[in-house]
Amino acid sequence: MRNTLAGVLGIEVSLLQSGMGGVAGPELACAVSNAGAAGCVGGYKLVGDALSAVLSRLTAGTDRPVGVNLIPEVVGPEELDQQVTQVLDETPQHVYLSLFGMPGDAVFDRITAAGRHLVVQVGTVKDGVRAAGQGSVVVAQGIEAGGHLLGESRRDTLVAALREALPEACIVAAGGIGSPAEAGRALTAGADGVLLGTAFVVAHESRAHSYFKGAVSTADETDTVITDVYEIGWPGRRHRVLETAATRDGKQARKFIGRTVVEGKPYLIPRFSAAAPTEATSGRIEEMAMYCGLSCGDISGVQAAAEIVAEFARILRGIEIFETEIG
Repeated sequence: MRNTLAGVLGIEVSLLQSGMGGVAGPELACAVSNAGAAGCVGGYKLVGDALSAVLSRLTAGTDRPVGVNLIPEVVGPEELDQQVTQVLDETPQHVYLSLFGMPGDAVFDRITAAGRHLVVQVGTVKDGVRAAGQGSVVVAQGIEAGGHLLGESRRDTLVAALREALPEACIVAAGGIGSPAEAGRALTAGADGVLLGTAFVVAHESRAHSYFKGAVSTADETDTVITDVYEIGWPGRRHRVLETAATRDGKQARKFIGRTVVEGKPYLIPRFSAAAPTEATSGRIEEMAMYCGLSCGDISGVQAAAEIVAEFARILRGIEIFETEIG
């Protein structure tokens, strides 16, 4: 019998929290892990002292399995190597690594040699097979997901194809999951757990700007679009966001529309920046990249992270329990 996500990571609930850059800070990641699931902090482009500060708060906040999400395609090989080095050197063994997209073989080898768990999010069967071959938990992302999209397939179609190709692998479904019922459908398709992103944008502990949280809470799937306009800082990757004036007219001037602060350092935000608006952001929030999946129709308001985990706990404590309930 294949293992559940809970069994692989040593957690209680087979639930991953997406490591959303800017939005998923140590507070959210630790709250999710302390509630029995697997939290994850967004590493994004952080490196050096800024990343060290985040890792310090992360490890101080929980002694349970918790992750650090890195994105190979936005930092390049040298910075990714530095990020991986920092995570391995500055955190204990209960901190796993989460990669959005595929790294080079050397990254797989380093993480495996260090004895760390690795979670890799993919959008194709080919990438999923490669990641599983390296011993990774495979997150199958469908186009229902908010944020940047790694493939062209719908969630359950990709999960089923990966399950057929990888009968023993630990596969996690991502995209459009905002209710326990939807999580159950993903398990039926062959998943061993689920990943939630949009549902945690509205968590109390999330760093998403209050306007962003409110917009997600009142939206339904017809308010989201797949576009490529928010490309500054992350070019060449389609993304699902809430529709805005920027998505409706991608030819507007790329002038600065706001400011933000990341680990004490101020930044200007141009129109069409890939940066999501956080509690440290000011300016034209309504024009910024508010990543949002099709699950938004099931999300009605702000909750504590532990309450979100509890909602999914019954259905996600293991495939064995789920199969008993539906059998």
